[in-house]
Amino acid sequence: MEKKKNDQSIIYIIDTSAVLSGKPLPVDQHHCLTVEEIADEFSPGGSSWRMFQYLIEKGLNIHRPSSEAKKQVNQVVKKMGETHRLSKADRSVLALAFEIKTEKKEKAIILTDDYSIQNIASILHISTQSISQKGITKTFKWIRRCRGCGRVLSQDETICPICGSTAKFVVDKKTKKTKK
Repeated sequence: MEKKKNDQSIIYIIDTSAVLSGKPLPVDQHHCLTVEEIADEFSPGGSSWRMFQYLIEKGLNIHRPSSEAKKQVNQVVKKMGETHRLSKADRSVLALAFEIKTEKKEKAIILTDDYSIQNIASILHISTQSISQKGITKTFKWIRRCRGCGRVLSQDETICPICGSTAKFVVDKKTKKTKK
């Protein structure tokens, strides 16, 4: 397991996109974790599922984040308008990293190419490492806006109650990504 200068352990959290990348992951060299919901994102018997099973055999451990960590992550996800973009597995990955960082006081790095995960991780001050993509440089807050009249709608509204037009997601606010 890798150590930082202050002897803080580094734990890598593996997301679905990291497995799908097909690139080598450090499961036999570092402490790597994932969540049980990740398995549901692969078709049993498929090449990605077989890769996931191989990673487990090589040392990838499956953990379940606490309900409190999930609750806190879900609050940030909702606030940032990412509810529709993140799967249950994505939220669990974030919750596990958040729990490791806040409760266990260890350094968690999420291995992911998922920009929405990177967005929320940046807000939560959790490090991410891209596998195949460049990674985000700004964080986004998403809102629903009416296509017809431009009114800002709640995250749950898909039809504008004023003009009847459909809603679309737009970036409400961009901020420079915070350094971890």
